[in-house]
Amino acid sequence: MKNARAIGWSDVESGEAALIARCTAGDESACAELVAAHQRMVYGLALNLLGDRDEALDLSQEVFLRVFRTLSGFRGRSALRTWIYRIVVNQARNRQRWWRRRGRNDQVSLEDYLRTSGDMESQHELLPDRLLASKETAARIRRALDRLPFDQRTALVLREVDGLRYEEIAYSLDVAVGTVKSRLTRARQALRAELLGLRP
Repeated sequence: MKNARAIGWSDVESGEAALIARCTAGDESACAELVAAHQRMVYGLALNLLGDRDEALDLSQEVFLRVFRTLSGFRGRSALRTWIYRIVVNQARNRQRWWRRRGRNDQVSLEDYLRTSGDMESQHELLPDRLLASKETAARIRRALDRLPFDQRTALVLREVDGLRYEEIAYSLDVAVGTVKSRLTRARQALRAELLGLRP
């Protein structure tokens, strides 16, 4: 099985390489710039993988601590963004395992999901029945995603929510591109069955 092609430093954008160099040299403004550039992506991915706002915030902090602890080891084998995705995925997987060992139920109730997700920005323009329908649809999708195995859910979120290419997902998950494609196929089938009520 062939993993995604590793890129070299020549493929890393010069501005990004300069930012990394400043961060590793201890430039606090560069570190703040890196966080500002990636925090929304990190939090969004963490929320989609964990389904809990507070856990996603905690995980985001852990991710950036890890980024700054290990940034000196970054060798430009991927874009910085893709490398950070990999850290988020690994940290989220570790947290899921921790939950499972303690028997935590990681299903998110409709009320919890609506409480943590908040209302849509344009809710004042929607009729109440349409707003309720959109919230119910979002909650059904969230519950269906939560029921997928972690690896399938991760591949699906990286592809459909974050828009990563197969090669980027393969690097982020440390698997072959073919494995990414098969996980996506299984995840889409399972999600469809879940939403159509074909799974118990």
